Order: sequence, then C-alpha cells, then structure tokens
Amino acid sequence: MMLFKLSIQNIRKSVKDYAIYFFTLILGVSIFYVFNALDSQTVMMNVTSSTREIIKLMTTVLSAVSVFVAFILGFLIIYASRFLIKRRNQEFGIYLTLGMSKRKISMILFFETLLIGLLSLSIGLGIGTLFSQFMSMIVANMFEADLTKFTFIFSTAACMKTIIYFGIMYLLVMIFNTINISKCKLIDLLHASKKSETIKLKNPIVCTFVFILSSTVLGYAYYLVTGKVTELQDFKEILKPILLGVVSTFFIFWSLSGLIIQIVTSMKKTYYKGLNSFTVRQISSKINTTVFSMTIICLMLFVTICVLSSALSIKNSMTANLKTLAPIDIEFTKKYNLTEEYVNSHYAYNQNMIEDSKLPLRQSIKNMEFDIDLYFTDMVEFNTYLSDMTIRDTLGTYLEEAKRKYPFLRYDMKEEFIRVSDYNRAAKLLGLDELTVKENEYILVADYSGWVPIRNEGLKRNTPIVLGDQTYYPKYHECQNGFIEISSNHVNMGLFVVPDHAVFDESMKEGFLLANYKETSKEGKQKTEDIVRLLDSHPYGETTSLQMITKLFLYESSVGLGAMVTFIGLYLGIIFLISSAAILALKELSESSDNRERFRMLRKIGADEKMVRKALFRQIAYFFLFPLLIAIIHSIFGIMFCNYILETLGNEKLLESIIMTAIFLVLIYGGYFLITYLCSKNMIKEKS
Repeated sequence: MMLFKLSIQNIRKSVKDYAIYFFTLILGVSIFYVFNALDSQTVMMNVTSSTREIIKLMTTVLSAVSVFVAFILGFLIIYASRFLIKRRNQEFGIYLTLGMSKRKISMILFFETLLIGLLSLSIGLGIGTLFSQFMSMIVANMFEADLTKFTFIFSTAACMKTIIYFGIMYLLVMIFNTINISKCKLIDLLHASKKSETIKLKNPIVCTFVFILSSTVLGYAYYLVTGKVTELQDFKEILKPILLGVVSTFFIFWSLSGLIIQIVTSMKKTYYKGLNSFTVRQISSKINTTVFSMTIICLMLFVTICVLSSALSIKNSMTANLKTLAPIDIEFTKKYNLTEEYVNSHYAYNQNMIEDSKLPLRQSIKNMEFDIDLYFTDMVEFNTYLSDMTIRDTLGTYLEEAKRKYPFLRYDMKEEFIRVSDYNRAAKLLGLDELTVKENEYILVADYSGWVPIRNEGLKRNTPIVLGDQTYYPKYHECQNGFIEISSNHVNMGLFVVPDHAVFDESMKEGFLLANYKETSKEGKQKTEDIVRLLDSHPYGETTSLQMITKLFLYESSVGLGAMVTFIGLYLGIIFLISSAAILALKELSESSDNRERFRMLRKIGADEKMVRKALFRQIAYFFLFPLLIAIIHSIFGIMFCNYILETLGNEKLLESIIMTAIFLVLIYGGYFLITYLCSKNMIKEKS
C-alpha cells in the first residue's frame, strides 16, 4: 500500500515536468480510437450498397494500418519511458541508499506505469469518442451520406482494440523498466546528473569532406527521382535513390557538428557575442550525440510531408476531375470483329464472343434485354478506328530522342483515329470545344500530362500520317485538350481527329454510345443506375466485349479511393509527425534537465535571465529546425517524384494539399516546440 501511495505522489509531482509525455500518450490513444471507430460510425449512414462496400474496404485497410501504427506508438512509449527513468536516477539512488530493494523500486514503476496507462487510456478514449463524432461527419460529407438517422455512437470494438493494443505496449514498458532497474548500480544513479555523454571531437577537415561528399550523393539521388524518373520502373531501381538518400542524410548529420563549430568559430564577432559560444557548443554537442535519432526523425518528417501532401492531393484532384471528365451519365464501348487470337489472350475463349463482335453495339445491348430508348436521352453513337500506324510512326524524327529520354515507354501501341464529325458530336455532349480540319489536316487531342509533351515534340516536327492514299499534316503544333471516354482521371494519351473522307480498315474499330438518363432527380438517376448495373450479371455478358461505365460508379469509386487514401495518409502522417516531434521534445527535455547546472553557472558568471532564456530558446529552435529543414528539402524532390507517379490519378490540387500539410506541421510540430521550450524553461529556472 505504501508503494502505491508513493507512486501516486510521484505521478502528481511529475505531471508538470512531463506534460509532453502525458500529452503524447493521450493524443496517441485518441487518434488510434478515432480511426478504428470509423466502421461503427458509418453503420448509421444511409448510403448505397456499393458505397457501403467501399466504406467496408476502407475500414478494413485502416484496421491493417493500425497494426503498423501500434508498432510506432509502442516504440515511442518505450523511448519516452527511458527518458522518465533517466530523469529520476538520483531519486532511485536515494531509495536504494535508504534501504529499498530494486524489486520495490520496480513495483513503484509498475504502479506508476499502470496508473499512467489507465489515466491516458481513459482521457484519450474520452477525447477520441468526441472527435470520432466529427470524423463521422467528415466521412458522411465525403460520401454524401444521409445523416438523418445519425446518433452519438461509442464504438465498443474500437475501445477494446485500443485497450488491448495499448495494454500490450504498457506491459512491454513495465518489463523494460524492470530490466533497466535490475541493471542499475547505486554509484551510477547518485552521480548520474554529474555525468555527461562522451563527446568525440571530429576533425573539421574530415567533417567538411564528408558533408560535401554526402551532399553530392544526395544531389545524385535527387537527380535519379526527378531527371531520370522515367527509368525507375521496378522496385530495385526505386530502392537505389532511397538508400542513397538515407545514407547521405545520416552522414550529413554526422558531419554537421564539426562543420558548425568550424564555421561559427571562424566568425569571431558572432561567436563571442552574448552567449553564442555556449549555444553553438550546446547545439554541436546535441547533434554529435544524436546523429542516428536526427536521421530517423528527419526521414519520418520527410515521409509525413510527402504522404500528407500526396494523399490530400489525390482526394481533391479526383473529386474536381469528375466534374469535367465525367459530364454524362453513361458510356458503352464495344470492340468489333474480334479474332480468335485476341479473345484467347484477353478473355476466357468463347466462340459466341467472336460472333457478337460482328453485331452493332445497340444489338448487343438489346440481346441483354435492355431498352436504351426507355431509359436514355441525348444519345450519341460513333466509332473509332485503329491502323497499322504506331506511336513510333507519329513521333517522326523525335523518336530516337524520345527513346533515350523515355526508354521504358511502349512505342509499338497502335494509334487511334476518329472522324471529325463524330468527334464534334461527342464533344458537344461532353462540353468540349468542337474542331475543324481541312482535307489534308489532322488534330491530335490528348489530356494525359505525361504524354502531352512527348506528343507535342512530334507535332512540332510537322510529322505527317498516311491513311489510304492520303497524307495528312498537323493543323496545330501542340495537342488540343479533349477526350471521348469518361473517367475520373486524365487518361487520353492521344486521339487523332481526321477529315470525314479518311479511309480506314473497317474491321479494326471500336464502337461508343454516350448518353444521359431520362430521369433528372437524384432518386430517379439512382433507380436507373440500379437497373443498368444489373447488366453486369446478365448471362449474355459473358459472350460480349461490351463494357459499360457510369458517372455514379466513377463518382463512388473515386470518392471511395480518395477517402481511403486521405484517411490512411492522415493516420500515418499525424502519427509520424507526433512521433518525430515527441522524440525531439523528450530528448530536449532530458538535455535541459541534465544542463541545469550549466545554466546555473551562466548566471553565476553574470548572464541575466533574459540572456539565459534566449540561449535556451535558440538551442531548442535549432534542434527542432535542422531535421525539419533537411526533411523539407527532401520533400521538394519527393513530391516531384510523387507528382510523376500520381499524374493519372490527378495532381491539380497539389498546392492546396501542400498548404494543408504546412498547417499540420505548424500546429503539431510547432506546438511541441513551444511546449518543449516552456517545460525546459521551467526546468532550468533558478529556485529561490
């Protein structure tokens, strides 16, 4: 009972000094609960069955991500407990001097960990429950769900999962603390505050050489993920710049301590001004003894910035794209005149599919017992044609240069053509600009940003194309924006618009039917959509190459993917950000505790309180700034690489996403910095 009372007194006494530790635990619990409670929060939402399946998939993925998050939080809690034990070495030494056994000290730590765990779990679950209600509104807004039946929900499953995961973490902390205490020696505990970490002074010349070499290697890694990005086609090739970046980051931090001393000491006026000499030595010492930690924190911040920026960009871009890329309700496509070889390679062989490919598109729909005239309006039907002409033929003299720059692109893909009158009928329905061409002209329309610059090079060279006996030349020396297939993303890599008299091989064509639903209300459109989707399960569907895509399906899929990516990005990004900031904060608090005597000496030699606080603020600021600054530089090139990867999903809203990420950084990372400074200032405060 006495040990239990002592544990309570210790916790009460330590709350002020260890505000960051308690705050991080509570924040970790609440975030863990919020993202695991999404499943329960979405049960009451009135959504379509397909949307329900998407939400179910999203919560399943988030549940799997939670396992990874638990490992990160577990590492963070164990790291924080190390800080707590180190901070209390003298206290434990006094206990041993008074005759208390190591077993009893371990019991005190056991009770403290248990009480801290119960306290952080209860407060964290309470905050998480409140925030989960707001999160459910965000989910409902994303999926445009009906919240008329929404009630306040406490997720028992998420609560139990949180208790189990964090219970295991605290149990590991208890075991870790017991092992640490058993290894402690009395003399080490009593003199811990007088000990300082062994600092090996690095040769400034070696540091300068290592810094320059590391920066050069890092620059090469940046070049690989930007200038040579098209050549990074498999995991091994992508892994190379990642490993180079990690290793060079480590050696940049390794060389910084000696480099800082070398640079600042050469600036005599600056170095000897105020307490600058003390501050510089402190910063150099911290970087010197935390090279590995700084590297890990820098990389975690880098991942946080890239993940948050990319995730938010995908969601925003895909939602925005739907308005312009899917302006109609439904589109059917069908390949004509299929060969046995093509059917064997793309489908389960079916002779009936070959026969169906000879029928008009409308007839295939009719064979599925669906009357398009009953449900559709604004119908536009047309064909596109393939030829033996490939991309290598249409790039002209630019081909060899293109192959050097983009060696992994497929240049043997057949080009697709459409008559100008057919394109204009489709364009009118899709809300695009109509085009005109003379009898010997063609226009290339495309909207996929990855291919547009390549196509433009071929057009600038006035590359001709030959159809039948007629030669055609480009009307414009750059691609015109356009498409004929509705999608949630920009996917048109190039479509040639030619005069109506152009001659094609009629056997190599694909049919299109674009339309809107006759019903205009939301409920009416959904009823038509439900009927249309039954075509997917019709038996005749196995004997035809007919494909169907609808605006509602694209919307649900895009919103679902966007929501999933956003929540995973937020989940991992916030956890990584909290972990990075918390590790830095705990490390700095530990240093401030150890350096209390040094600040007392500064006061004795005449430094006033303002100078002491300024010196403390600067060393904490630089300690937080160094990993963030390098992480931001990494992120500039990382986001450029992500931008290339995400071109098909959409990157129009990237700037907005970067701004949102910056806000997260300022609030969380800046908040930890401010709390660290205030707690450290309290630690070094001279007691009267």
